[in-house]
Amino acid sequence: MRRFLQSRTMAALLVVLAVAIGGGATAREDSQALESEAKASLERLYATNSSAKLLGSKAAGILVFPTIVKAGFMFGGQIGNGVLLVNGRMAGRYNSIAGSYGLQAGIQKFGYALFFMNGSALRFLDQSGGFEIGVGPSIVIVDEGMGKSITSSTITQDIYAVVFDQRGLMGGVGVQGSKITRIGD
Repeated sequence: MRRFLQSRTMAALLVVLAVAIGGGATAREDSQALESEAKASLERLYATNSSAKLLGSKAAGILVFPTIVKAGFMFGGQIGNGVLLVNGRMAGRYNSIAGSYGLQAGIQKFGYALFFMNGSALRFLDQSGGFEIGVGPSIVIVDEGMGKSITSSTITQDIYAVVFDQRGLMGGVGVQGSKITRIGD
């Protein structure tokens, strides 16, 4: 019983830490600062990942989360804010939040970009009342191996996700649910 309470206490502390870090950033960031950070992150991604640059040139819209904070011990959470870029201009602000449970421990920061390859997938983002990863259009995670094989003729999925700027240490396996919600224009 004591071990169970220690695990729950640690998990609660890590989730509170993740929310506090993410929540603090939310309170002090304005739309322009978030847009600038997202555009700068996307440019850094393009400079180091030619597949992401190709996806960006073909995408109907790109949802960029420059900083996601993830923490957990058995129970975990992650949070971050991002912007949707359509034709290089901000078309909305979004929040990404996720919860997880399983054999996991650590804390990390990372960014990710979702490349919406057609208008249908892009419309689903706002029409769904909160885009849940795993529900709706198919999402393909572009890792280093897959990234080498992407060409303009092999782009066939609705949405591609590219993770970048990973820092920290997080390990384990678990079940995760993630939701992306519009928070403003």
